[in-house]
Amino acid sequence: MATTPSPPPSPSPVLYPYTPPPPHFMSRTKETSRAKRSITSKKSKKAPRAASGTKRAHRWRPGTVALREVRKFQRSTDLLIQRAPFQRLVREIASAQKEGLRFQSSAILALQESTEAYVVSLLADANLASLNSKRVTLMPRDLQLALRLRGDRH
Repeated sequence: MATTPSPPPSPSPVLYPYTPPPPHFMSRTKETSRAKRSITSKKSKKAPRAASGTKRAHRWRPGTVALREVRKFQRSTDLLIQRAPFQRLVREIASAQKEGLRFQSSAILALQESTEAYVVSLLADANLASLNSKRVTLMPRDLQLALRLRGDRH
């Protein structure tokens, strides 16, 4: 059986010159995004970083510095209250009792040593009272309880 060759496909009609359809017949195209104009008052409140290479300052977690200071002050034997303000306070209290009193520097130093020792032991007792009530925060009622147990205040 002899097959007859099929005719070659007809070339598609060429429509030159091409005339586009009117605008209302055109297919939709996506719009390109437009940059939004920002109002200067709505900018972020954070300060801009100067350069990408700058490092920001290191911040310790809350409580870390406090614990470090506690250890530092427990290690040291220096006085914690400054001398001049303490001396002014002693002289003010003494002048309220009697005018014209004079103090040796060693007397004021002894008063300051004993005052700081008393305050430190009172705060230690108050801390024990707060720990006994299953808290870590020192409250005024802890100090009042420590004073009452010592018999210093009724």
